[in-house]
Formats: sequence, C-alpha cells, structure tokens
Amino acid sequence: MGNISGKSGNMDARLLQGGNHVDGRGQLLYNNQFDLEPVRRIYTIEHNNTALVRGWMGHEIENRWFTVVTGGFQVKVKSVNNWREPDLNEKDTVVFILKAGALDVLHIPPGHIFCLQALEANSKIVVMADHPVGTTNDEHRYPV
Repeated sequence: MGNISGKSGNMDARLLQGGNHVDGRGQLLYNNQFDLEPVRRIYTIEHNNTALVRGWMGHEIENRWFTVVTGGFQVKVKSVNNWREPDLNEKDTVVFILKAGALDVLHIPPGHIFCLQALEANSKIVVMADHPVGTTNDEHRYPV
C-alpha cells in the first residue's frame, strides 16, 4: 500500500512522496514533487472516529489532492466508466495509506471516485481542488 498507482484512461491516481529533514532545530517536512500551481481552493476534513467511511464521491472534470496533517487515512480509489451507474465493486480499487508526518500528497485525477476512512480518531486531511467551489457542477456521490 502507499506508493501504488491506479490507472484510468490516460491518467493515474498517484502518490507524490514527501520527505523530511531532522536536525538539532527540529523537523522539516517537504514535498518537492507536488506542483501547487493548479490548486484553486483548499479545505480540511476531520473524522472523529474510525468507523465513518466518507464516499464514494468523485469528479469527471476536477482534480483532487490529499495530504494528512493529523493521524492517518485510508483512501480507496477507482476509475469510473459510467457516472450514472458506476461499478462500486471493490475488486478494481487501489488503496492508499496516508499518514501525518510524511507530507505525502495523493493526486486523484478526473475520472475517479474515492472514499476516505480515518485510521485513528480525530484524523485530519487537507483536500485541494483545481476549480473554485460552485463553478463546475461536477460532484458525484454514491453509497458506500
């Protein structure tokens, strides 16, 4: 798990691995692979328990990027061929584990759905999108 890619058409869901530097002053987390240029908005999601699964949700047009700042999350991702009746069977699902302290960034391109589940109580994930809220009418939600 972790550094795994899930194919969909011409794009992959992929993990951009961060790094850290530790010295006598403390710790510096960084991600030199992540280009912030396309990001237009940012928000956080916090799960106070590990039983809640948020999803399935996805976008035909929009990109999403995720990084965990507290705790950890399991993110399941799969490509979609039919947005009206997507196959929610988990056999083609790719699982990513994101944890705080790494500054890994998961990129989920258009054409995918995903679901989130906290691995620890009070986990918090930062979500970034490449379109301002309300500009695309591109949110698809399905039962878990």
